[in-house]
Amino acid sequence: MIRIARALGIAATLLLAACDGGPIATRDAKQEPHTGFPAADRPVATIVSARWSTEEARDRLNEAGQVMNLARIQPGMTVADIGAGEGYYTIRLAQRVGDKGRVVAEDIVPDTIEKLATRVVRERLNNVSVRLGLPADPRLPEASFHRVLMVHMYHEIESPYEFLWRLRPSLTPDGQVVVVDANRPTEHHGTPPELLKCEFAAVGYALVAMRPMPSAGGYLAIFKAEGERPEPSAIRACRTGKTATPAAMATQSKQSE
Repeated sequence: MIRIARALGIAATLLLAACDGGPIATRDAKQEPHTGFPAADRPVATIVSARWSTEEARDRLNEAGQVMNLARIQPGMTVADIGAGEGYYTIRLAQRVGDKGRVVAEDIVPDTIEKLATRVVRERLNNVSVRLGLPADPRLPEASFHRVLMVHMYHEIESPYEFLWRLRPSLTPDGQVVVVDANRPTEHHGTPPELLKCEFAAVGYALVAMRPMPSAGGYLAIFKAEGERPEPSAIRACRTGKTATPAAMATQSKQSE
């Protein structure tokens, strides 16, 4: 048993290092600051757990299956699981995309990533790699992802405009960002839908679809990048959920038609 545990620990360390092609980053890792981004005009929820609910309870509601079906995740796709936590979606995404697909699981908590890496090795998920991100930067390779999932974590992003701005280049031309969250104030671990749409629109994303998702505790929204990525200085923060950009206004107008 000692040999197995030691092997898993070594394998997990190698898996983490291989993701970035270098040393494992820590929570204190620095990124070049970009002072041009506006601050979010809303509270930010604290990270209280790597688990939203038990995997058994979520599977009884077929949560992951419904989300993956609505996101049209198919075998062979490359998918990022942002805020992966204990890996509920990571494991099921790996099964969905299959041997020809790839899943990158990202989180900003080193201990969480280490535990997830150990699980990935233990369950022999050869199509999964893990990556330690930064609070304002998921640190994903460019033009790589058909889908990016952010499940019950968007309200924990401290700098949403910078985060979404840095996320955009990682999408393929037909890539989409899928957000699942609760319809309640951010300080209560949710994101009001109008605020979500406004913040995405401010960084040049267009809403593709939004629908209630009771099995996941709220709603599901899908976005795609549209037009040129704006300069950070051109981004205007959303105020208390109201539209702040022409793009956001146009997006909401289409939804009301």
